[in-house]
Amino acid sequence: MNKIRKGDEVIVIAGRDKGKRGTVSLRVDADRVLVDGINLVKKHAKPNPMKGIQGGIVEKAMPIQQSNVAIYNKASGKADRVGVKTLQDGTRVRVFKSSGEEIKA
Repeated sequence: MNKIRKGDEVIVIAGRDKGKRGTVSLRVDADRVLVDGINLVKKHAKPNPMKGIQGGIVEKAMPIQQSNVAIYNKASGKADRVGVKTLQDGTRVRVFKSSGEEIKA
């Protein structure tokens, strides 16, 4: 079970964007996630009149390691770890380690 999923609000805990928050928009692979507004880089884009793309320098979000982000707990206002709890009916849910409350995704 993935502890960080698409749509989760995360906070960066390591790297040049440390302390910034954003929403996971895509899981690139098993250990990399794409977070809105985090890890922005400048890319040089060639103009393509057929697609309507104007050339120049554009900012683009790049994937970040999953180990460098932690799920954000709104109740405490801090980063938190994720645990997995099995309910009575056999379903598994993600919970915050600090409080034990279920994560609403």
